[in-house]
Amino acid sequence: MSRFTDKVAIVTGAAGGIGEAYARALAAEGATVVIADVNDEAGQAVADSLGGLYVHTDVADPDSAAALAAAVVERHGKIDLLVNNAAIYGGMKLDFLITVPWDYYKKFMSVNLDGALNVTRAVYPHMPSGSAIVNQSSTAAWLYSGFYGLAKVGVNGLTQQLAVELGGQGIRVNAIAPGPIDTEATRTSTPQEIVQEMVSRLPLKRLGTPEDLVGMCLFLLSAEADWVTGQIFNVDGGQVIRS
Repeated sequence: MSRFTDKVAIVTGAAGGIGEAYARALAAEGATVVIADVNDEAGQAVADSLGGLYVHTDVADPDSAAALAAAVVERHGKIDLLVNNAAIYGGMKLDFLITVPWDYYKKFMSVNLDGALNVTRAVYPHMPSGSAIVNQSSTAAWLYSGFYGLAKVGVNGLTQQLAVELGGQGIRVNAIAPGPIDTEATRTSTPQEIVQEMVSRLPLKRLGTPEDLVGMCLFLLSAEADWVTGQIFNVDGGQVIRS
């Protein structure tokens, strides 16, 4: 398949995990993929394996986001697709909203919420009509999960608001809300007894994998979803059932 031939895609946080899976899937379907991350060694390795560009990017920094957009436009002339995947998750501090150190909270939100807005603000002027953005949310937005869940509630709202603001330019904005996914970050950040309890409550009784999310991401970025915008799609093994 080559749904994305002649398309230029940026995937943030693509040095590993879910972001890397998205990047590889886009490349496999013909996209020219740019890897944006703060992990230079791993990010460059992914980019090299795809024959693409790596740009060191701190999504919390508007100047860094602007430099990313400029580097991609200088190399490729346009940006068609954006996946705002970068987040602090691996190594995340486990704490409550009422006690988490304020400096850590502000840094966390600057990446996990503001980062998607920073990169979108930098990129959208270079996106032609028919472009698409996918933000990474989480089922944490509908469950108790402290400041992590609060950030994902913000991502959902951001997705809806940007869909309205950018719709007139022909740019679609949607989000994916994964359930618990088997990644290195989940294995190291979440106590395994909590992971096991979550799995026991899933209708499908297993952790998801990054590959379980790929199909939804590709659909939302593709022409098949041309009349879909402002939506948040759970891919979660049935973890959250909403009426």
